[in-house]
Amino acid sequence: MANVNKPFGLRPSGNLSATGAQKQYGYQIADNQSGAIFQGDLVVVYDGYIIKYDASTHNAPTGVFNGCQYNDPTRADKPTWKNYYPGSININTGIIACEVLDDPAQLFLVQADGSVAQADIGKNADPTASTTGSTTSGVSNGSLSSASIAKTAALTFKIVGLYDVPDNALGSYAVVVVKLNQHQYGSVGVAADGA
Repeated sequence: MANVNKPFGLRPSGNLSATGAQKQYGYQIADNQSGAIFQGDLVVVYDGYIIKYDASTHNAPTGVFNGCQYNDPTRADKPTWKNYYPGSININTGIIACEVLDDPAQLFLVQADGSVAQADIGKNADPTASTTGSTTSGVSNGSLSSASIAKTAALTFKIVGLYDVPDNALGSYAVVVVKLNQHQYGSVGVAADGA
């Protein structure tokens, strides 16, 4: 059976640390920051705030976005929790808080936008250049760029293996397990702010 093309960004799946637990930490999004950030999108700390990661301009991501909370100015400052940040929220009170899966040892599931072969296990890759997501579910439609798979050290992901479940196989649109190869909190030094 062929793999179904249905990308979902990055989804946590275990951890290489001794505990194996999923870890996330609280950050802030700047007031009135433009551009949506969906659950499963890569993000980076820049000038003290979380922004969407772009492999072409940032050195290393901080982690993966996992939702936000703010007082919605369009609903009488009602406390609001969402899987995604819709963009351009101009708050009246409080902050725009968000959760980021930021452990350098975290493993993630991601779907490839093309083909992945057995020989690609252990190689590196970048995310697809531009992602959006669903405003209904809040989930990203980001994926792994199959065309970028190489041994190049500067690529964002390290492909750890094939996600071992029924109806997933190597080939087009395979779901693979990855680790962030470059990480703002990794063992190799990166520029401040991940940029």
